[in-house]
Amino acid sequence: MLDIDLALGLVRITESAALNAAKFMGRGDKNAADGAAVDAMRKMFDLLPIRGTVVIGEGELDEAPMLYIGEKLGCGDENSIELDIAVDPLDGTNLIAKGLPNAIAVVAIAERGNLLHAPDMYMEKIAVGPKAKGVVNLDAPLSENIKNVAKALDKDVDEVTVIMMDRERHYHFMDEVRKVGARMKLITDGDIAAAIATGFEDTGVDLMVGIGGAPEGVIAAAALKCLGGDFQCRLYPMNDEERERCKKMGVKDLSKIMYLDDIVKGDEVYFAATGVSNGDLLKGVVYYQNETAKSQSVVMRAKTGTVRFINTIHKIY
Repeated sequence: MLDIDLALGLVRITESAALNAAKFMGRGDKNAADGAAVDAMRKMFDLLPIRGTVVIGEGELDEAPMLYIGEKLGCGDENSIELDIAVDPLDGTNLIAKGLPNAIAVVAIAERGNLLHAPDMYMEKIAVGPKAKGVVNLDAPLSENIKNVAKALDKDVDEVTVIMMDRERHYHFMDEVRKVGARMKLITDGDIAAAIATGFEDTGVDLMVGIGGAPEGVIAAAALKCLGGDFQCRLYPMNDEERERCKKMGVKDLSKIMYLDDIVKGDEVYFAATGVSNGDLLKGVVYYQNETAKSQSVVMRAKTGTVRFINTIHKIY
């Protein structure tokens, strides 16, 4: 069990990534923004007193110079607990490159072996907040899930808001939302932020659905575990190579739904995020005169159910 509270340490990590990525807002260079976030996040991990292993990161060793899958992070000693680490230094690289909302820097951690080592492929996803936990099913028609969420939230169907990425593969979902009479919010990128938004009533988002990145799904699931929400998924291989990767993971039945406790085991789970650009949940980085900046972050712990929002004024050196 963890004998230290890692909340503030994790926030410092996401803050550093966000501050560096935000400098590239609207400059049209998503790779430069992502590289700045990765470099800043990696340096801050060296200050955290843990023994961590990246299980969701920037890619394999031959694909990424740092924060690669399998990389060891933290400055802990042999007495420190071993942890799984999932990172997305900049979720929404296209968003920040175009100066659009909802780009965030995120980190999730759990005890060793407790985070799903999701391959870099698509997965089907559905997410809801705490009040709708247990009322949705990935195999059910979206219209049925919307009606069940409306009932759980004591709303009319036309008051329920469904969020999804604006992709051709989601056109059938869009048609179903419109047919049942619910509201819909389309986003261009960043489905981690979209899934997390279901856990906070102030965002106005009630249900997230769609097909998106599997690594991002694991990070979103960690956040919803902390919030007491619900998340279900199923790997969605696009070719024979990806189907073979699923088999090597031990996934024999590709039709099987993975539930929240399959994706994120145990309750010793932390999640932290810092806004890079303004979003539904978090405000983006603002730079002031005299080399100062302001950021907003959220950090959560599943074991205690604690959710902290942190506004920070930074001195940029």
